[in-house]
Amino acid sequence: MTSTSDLERLAEIELKKEEEEDKEDQTDAPSLPPRSTITTDPAHPYYDVARHGIIQVCGDDNYGRKLIVFSSCCLPPSHQLNHRRLLEYLKFTLDQYVEMDYILVYFHYGLRSSNKPSLKWLREAYNEFDRKYKKNLKTLYVVHPTNFIRIVWNIFKPLISHKFGKKLSYVNYLAELREHLNFEQLIIPSDVVRHDEKLRAAQKGGPPPSVKTPPPRPPLPTQQFGVSLQYIREKNRDAVIPPVVSQTVSYLKEKGLRTEGIFRRSARVQIIKDVQKLYNLGKPVNFDQFSDVHVPAVILKTFLRELPEPLLTYRVYNQVQELLSEYRGSGQRGEEEEEDRTEGNGEGSKAEGIRR
Repeated sequence: MTSTSDLERLAEIELKKEEEEDKEDQTDAPSLPPRSTITTDPAHPYYDVARHGIIQVCGDDNYGRKLIVFSSCCLPPSHQLNHRRLLEYLKFTLDQYVEMDYILVYFHYGLRSSNKPSLKWLREAYNEFDRKYKKNLKTLYVVHPTNFIRIVWNIFKPLISHKFGKKLSYVNYLAELREHLNFEQLIIPSDVVRHDEKLRAAQKGGPPPSVKTPPPRPPLPTQQFGVSLQYIREKNRDAVIPPVVSQTVSYLKEKGLRTEGIFRRSARVQIIKDVQKLYNLGKPVNFDQFSDVHVPAVILKTFLRELPEPLLTYRVYNQVQELLSEYRGSGQRGEEEEEDRTEGNGEGSKAEGIRR
């Protein structure tokens, strides 16, 4: 049986091998995500870590779960980063979302001997993430895994519960993420994209193939998801409220009003896909059979998210923004007038006191 110390040495050897193989692609400087996504405010409590763009929050996945990305290639050399602060910043970020379901995407490419946290740090990190962090983590995607990752996983296997282990998903190519996530929302460093292209080229024995998008198929007459409200109305005898909205809202009013955080939690992905299929085929849906009030809540969120144009249409968005600005402006003016009146009354009282 291989000891932990032997596995640690083996992990170091594998990482060195990977560095040698990727030597021509590597640079001394860490990769950076788009500047617009990096925290540049020096007042940020973790500005010293956040400015590197190692951890990014990228919106939601296809089922409304928060997406959080960790990019190894953005890690600076270890002597330039306090890894204790990195752990605190990771917890600081997760604390904002752990009460709801979330997804972690780990881009492994770019981890090197010069910038990697120690295995001791990894143990501390795992131990510090208590049940609340692990419970609502739905999937941990490890992108571009290597032998180093698999060895490290074996080192930690005795510490990791079987339930948590099932949440790990290896992703060999970026294209595989499209099946599970809203790919356009992901913040992917350019180094990771180039590495992915290199891997695909090696797999095919030639240059990376261009991705061909299949021609769109016309929607079914009973289609509910991914079509316009106008289309749904025309196909449903001029119904003012789409069937998905009326049925989910009715069910939630009857059985979900006492459920705390009803729109924060997700449901099983396969069930959501099955319910969507039933709606799109025009078949009846009985939410009681799922024994989970979060199913209709997620279906409602998914329906709204997949509308080609949001309920608050692009055409009126600017008008609403102007109204909000006017409302805030009038509120501020009202507060200033109230302060003036208060100050005036105070000065009047003082003058009255002097006269007396």
